Amino acid sequence: MDVTHSQVYPWQQPVWETLTGRFPQLGHGLLFYGKKGCGKHAFAQHFLSWVLCLNKTAIGACGECSSCQWLKSDTHPNYVNITTDEDNKKQNAKIKIEKIRDLLPFVQQTVDGWRVIVIEPAEALNTASANALLKTLEEPGERVLIILLADHYLKLPATIRSRLQHFAMDRITPNQSEQYLKQSLPAEMHAKIPLLLNLSNDMPLQALSLAQLDWLNRRAEFLQDWQKLVVQKSMPLQFASKWNKELSFSDFLQMFEYLLSDIICVKLNQVVKNDDIDLSRIAEQYSLQNLFLMYEDLQKSKLKVEQNVQTNLIIDQLSIQLMNVS
Repeated sequence: MDVTHSQVYPWQQPVWETLTGRFPQLGHGLLFYGKKGCGKHAFAQHFLSWVLCLNKTAIGACGECSSCQWLKSDTHPNYVNITTDEDNKKQNAKIKIEKIRDLLPFVQQTVDGWRVIVIEPAEALNTASANALLKTLEEPGERVLIILLADHYLKLPATIRSRLQHFAMDRITPNQSEQYLKQSLPAEMHAKIPLLLNLSNDMPLQALSLAQLDWLNRRAEFLQDWQKLVVQKSMPLQFASKWNKELSFSDFLQMFEYLLSDIICVKLNQVVKNDDIDLSRIAEQYSLQNLFLMYEDLQKSKLKVEQNVQTNLIIDQLSIQLMNVS
């Protein structure tokens, strides 16, 4: 966790007041959950810094005491962060049971002050590690706080969920989202705020990170090239080569996934997220079955990257598929 990004966003203020108001009469297990881009990581960091701080203030940790200094240098003896292995950051990476078992001495020791454990993403606990955590949740030591972070709390085992207090971090009103983005984005981007919120499931921090990405302004050009490719049924490798140079692979993939999802929505007469561009012409070129197959292949291509398949080969294959030569 990154101390420099510790903060309480305006929409999290009620949760902050509830937690700090009840402290130290809190349960020992807390779950902070919410969609990507709601700021739960920053909130968790702010809260754990406050819990460990020796000179707490109403708005956060003092930033000066020995505890705050230890956190800044990532050497705090009373804080443990558990996540998936560094070398195993793959899509479905799990938190191994050994990491949870290693918590036992930490939880059982007697020390001055509070001890805090953060587990993220909590969905990465497998059955064995979740069962091991259950024992720790049932018999925690004195002044031990276990914080779990999750995008989707229903993906956690019911046995774990039932032993935690739940706090939703993504209860954000449209007005709060809009205000935050107006304060954070330059004036010339304000017209794009509705689109950014569309693309980010109304999560302001996700919207903010999308606003920095180059592909946002390239979608219409990409659609034009795609239309040409599918109508003329020629030069797929030229198309691939151009977009391989124009965008990084992750940006290309993100843009394509958003557009493909929306084209499927057009076919199903559902609301689209990219509501500033016309997708109907492209949608006419494909059957729904074809589009679903393409979406499935797109997900597989993410795994291929993890297996070190060259990204330019993936875009080449995709471009041939886009031509829709049946």
